[in-house]
Formats: sequence, structure tokens, C-alpha cells
Amino acid sequence: MRERKKSRGTRLALERIQKILAKAGIASRREAERMMLEGRVSVNGKIADALGFKADPSRDHIKVDGRRLTHLEPKVILLLNKPRGYLSTVKDPKGRPTIMDLLKNVPWRIYPVGRLDFDAEGLLLLTNDGDLAHLLSHPRFSVPKTYMVKVAGVPEEKKLIRLKRGVMLEDGEAKAVSCSLVRQRGKNSWVRVVVTEGRNRLVKRMFSAIGHTVLKLKRVEYGPIQLGDIPFGQFRYLKPEEAEKLRQISSECRDRSSGWKPLRYSNLSLPLHRPNGA
Repeated sequence: MRERKKSRGTRLALERIQKILAKAGIASRREAERMMLEGRVSVNGKIADALGFKADPSRDHIKVDGRRLTHLEPKVILLLNKPRGYLSTVKDPKGRPTIMDLLKNVPWRIYPVGRLDFDAEGLLLLTNDGDLAHLLSHPRFSVPKTYMVKVAGVPEEKKLIRLKRGVMLEDGEAKAVSCSLVRQRGKNSWVRVVVTEGRNRLVKRMFSAIGHTVLKLKRVEYGPIQLGDIPFGQFRYLKPEEAEKLRQISSECRDRSSGWKPLRYSNLSLPLHRPNGA
């Protein structure tokens, strides 16, 4: 729509529709764009199916699926300790368990930041802040994610070096930012690995490429946020200072998107997470 002027002659600040929907907690920017292209969004009675469409959320009547956007929800970020056996999605057409089954008492419309495989566990962030979700999950911004990985056998040092130098997968090269053997137990071992991508089953495929099957996968850190000792299936809201650190690291990663460099977390200790049991 055309940019209008207030009666005093000052311009209104118009925003792209997908950004407005992300701020409102309706969907991530990418999902909002899909909703627009499907004709589910209207502004002042006109279907907004062009991704460049702009509006003023304080004055324009914006509707999604026929329901008017009336207010902006407060931004919230949750940390869930996802158990195995749950899909990291809001809905599943096949009726399988999803993470939303663990969040029934949350009043906000939230959605996961990235995902964890059905049989993976550990730290999963959820938010209604679409801009933050985009920065945290888009591979361009290279936010580091740390996993504890139980593998069959004991990888030799030269194999771990291969992971850091890069291994070729069917969808392109993948590499670990860091990779180290934590301990060995019997015929299996635990490896701590940090990656900055979120491709489907990435860590499992990387270890498969060096000849080791992943038996268990647990995410323990996402950027500066640590899983801690929260029980399986439970969640907590991030503290204001944690949310601020997360937004700070997202901004830093965006600024560094032309090339990843080690990130320094001020006033934040990152102890090595050791898994319980084998």
C-alpha cells in the first residue's frame, strides 16, 4: 500500500507485513511469507499476497485467516528440555506427539527455534519473537549449537580432525567448529561437538561419514544459553539477562555473517556438560 502522511505532515513508519506478523508472534518471518503467498493475510480488506506489501500496525486493519490482529504479545522465550519421542513442530498431520503437548499451559503462540530430531533430546528454544527466531535459526548467521553425542566405537583423533576440516555429505560439505572426545565407556564413547548449521540430521550424518553411528544425541547449549539441570519434558522462561545475551549474540552473528569467528560471551561461563550415565 502507499505510504501515507499524518495530518501534521510527518510520515508514518510502514513495515513489511511479514515483519509485523513476526513481531505479533503469529509466525516466523518465513512462515508469514508463506501465509501471505497463500492469500491468508489481508490489509484493510485487500489481500496482501506480495512480499513487499507494507502497513502501519497501529492504524491499518490487518487480518490473518479472517481474524484481526489487535495487539502485540509480549516477547517470550522458553527453554524446553525435549525428551526423545517428540516432534519439534507445532502440529503433526499424522497425530504423533509434538513438543506442544508439553507446553499446554503456555498462553502465548510460540514456535520452536530450529528443531531437534524425533529421537534427539535436550535444549530447544521456543519463542513468539519472529525476528529473533529468524536470526537464531538461519544458517547464514552461524549461531553455535553444542551437542553431547554418544557414538558406537571410539573415534580416533584423525577422524575428529576430519570433522573439523569438513566432510562431504549428500547436500554439501559440513564441518564442526570444535570436536573433542569426552570419555569412553566400554565399546562406546561420548563426543562434544559444536556446529553452526541446522541441516536435517546433520550431526548424525557427519559421524556416519567418519564411520561411527550416533546412539544418542543431546543438545546442551544454544549460543550462550545452557540446558542446565532442568528435568526432561519441563520448561522454563529465560531470565531477562539470558534473553538479552541471546539477542546480543544473534546481533553479533548477523554482523559476522560474512564469515564465522569465535564468539566471546562476556561474564558468562561455559562449563563442559557431562552426560549422566552411558
